[in-house]
Amino acid sequence: MMGMGEGDCPIEFNFDPATFKIGDLVSYRVTGSLEGFPFAGKLVEVHDDHVVILQDENDPASAMRGTRESRPVVDESEI
Repeated sequence: MMGMGEGDCPIEFNFDPATFKIGDLVSYRVTGSLEGFPFAGKLVEVHDDHVVILQDENDPASAMRGTRESRPVVDESEI
């Protein structure tokens, strides 16, 4: 059994905003009371100045707008 800090992460995230494309998995951050917690989601839209992240693949209503940077930032009001 692998513990925290041992081995590779089984999920591959894209941390390069220049190469973001629909379907990429990203690690994102949330402002406000959830600041500091890591979240993961799938990109469903990629624009020059922002991305749209789907928090739950089974719920299209879980789409959130985030910044276009290595770990996008989502405003707490989006969730």
